Amino acid sequence: MKKLTTVFIISVTIAFAFILWGVISPKNLAENTSEIQTFITEQFGWFYLLAASGFLLFCIYLIFSRYGKIKLGKDEDEPEYNYLTWFAFLFTAGMGIGLVFWGVAEPMYHFYTPPTGDPQTPSAAGVALRYSFFHWGFHPWAIYTIVGLTLAYFKFRIGAPGVISATLEPLFGEKVHGALGKTTDVIAVFATIFGVATSLGFGTAQIAGGISHLTTIENTFGTQIIIIIVITFLYMLSSQTGLDRGIKILSKTNVYLAIGLMLFMLFSGPTNFIMDAFTQTVGTYIQNLVGMSFRLDPFNTETNWVQSWTVFYWAWWIAWAPFVGSFIARVSKGRTIREFVIGVLAVPTLFGALWFTIFGGTAISLDLFHNMGIMDIINEQGMEIALFAVLQTFNFGKTMSLIAILLIGSFFITSADSATYVLAMQTTNGSLNPPNSVKFVWGIIQSAAAAVLLWSGGLAALQTASIIAAFPFAIIMIVMIFSLVKALNKEKKVKRVKVS
Repeated sequence: MKKLTTVFIISVTIAFAFILWGVISPKNLAENTSEIQTFITEQFGWFYLLAASGFLLFCIYLIFSRYGKIKLGKDEDEPEYNYLTWFAFLFTAGMGIGLVFWGVAEPMYHFYTPPTGDPQTPSAAGVALRYSFFHWGFHPWAIYTIVGLTLAYFKFRIGAPGVISATLEPLFGEKVHGALGKTTDVIAVFATIFGVATSLGFGTAQIAGGISHLTTIENTFGTQIIIIIVITFLYMLSSQTGLDRGIKILSKTNVYLAIGLMLFMLFSGPTNFIMDAFTQTVGTYIQNLVGMSFRLDPFNTETNWVQSWTVFYWAWWIAWAPFVGSFIARVSKGRTIREFVIGVLAVPTLFGALWFTIFGGTAISLDLFHNMGIMDIINEQGMEIALFAVLQTFNFGKTMSLIAILLIGSFFITSADSATYVLAMQTTNGSLNPPNSVKFVWGIIQSAAAAVLLWSGGLAALQTASIIAAFPFAIIMIVMIFSLVKALNKEKKVKRVKVS
């Protein structure tokens, strides 16, 4: 291993201390993170909503701005990857594992406990899908866009190191090479560890739930630990092959498996209902986008629905932003700002909307029109069973459930593989080809963090950790926007001078 950076040493020390805390006193860890989460969501929910909406508005501005034709690289650079590979990278690194976990569970929860109106009604069904679109649509991808675009611009256009702190140099100058920059990078690494650990925990629970649903093996913490160990071995093996082999091949495989599973459900399920629901929900999503973006429900103090869902999601996406943004930046060299923003915002949002309509819409249809009791199964066996409960109601359900487990495992490997790459890059001063030894260390830490969080408080502790990690990084993202705009304005002024 080459000389270790200060960011690497500090980040590993903090991560190790956190994991040790969870091993020695898991109950204390769960209690403390829960208290911090409650404080943040109650006092700063408004901040998350304003920040996320501001990020989306800035992305829309960039599409139509004079900066749209600027390349993320030199003027002569061309994209490294074709559109299919690029979109595969976006989807699998961005939220693939989360879509599989929540594709059925979230619409069903909203259907039975809607943010407004009476539950288990046709109106509640429409609201359930609309909010699922909202939570996985333009806002989260705008968050990823901000980080990815800023990193790609400074790395490939300016030639700066591929770390978060380097994007702040137009505002803070040489200070980014000192304590300010190191603190920024450590926060980004911390957010990545626990943002990724959240989804790895969801994936572990769902794989264990699927195996339990199909076999006699119980979904216990012991089972989940075995899954984490196996998956860790596989993604560590994949991470040693590099970006253009392991991650690229797995990303394409994920897309093919996901599309195959979607097509099976689309044509096995209520096809006409699904397409009608998709068409209508796209319209209501766009129609109600502004209202949902700023809804906090302060006049109804008896509910914390927005804090439990929307605020949590915005925090979750922000926690994932250093990881996903860094990865998207790495694979986007040569694209224009306009092409980047439209691609990252539109394509994954459309795919996510289809996914939720096909799986969530089918589940709602089964309960609303056929009294199949999907929600009863979820309540009895856990939300990780939701997808398998729906698949089992159709022919070849067991086979498709096995494919779903394979897809979750593949997403798990790809997400963790990508995250080890990004963590290694962020802690080696932005190296595009970080040492395998550094990737190995971060791979072990990621898995250990996921295991400890599952042990100390299950999925609730995973959620609280991501919200806590996201708060300081949201502030950094706002500063990144001002820094990017300053750099873009400087570039335009230089070009005008050269022309004149």
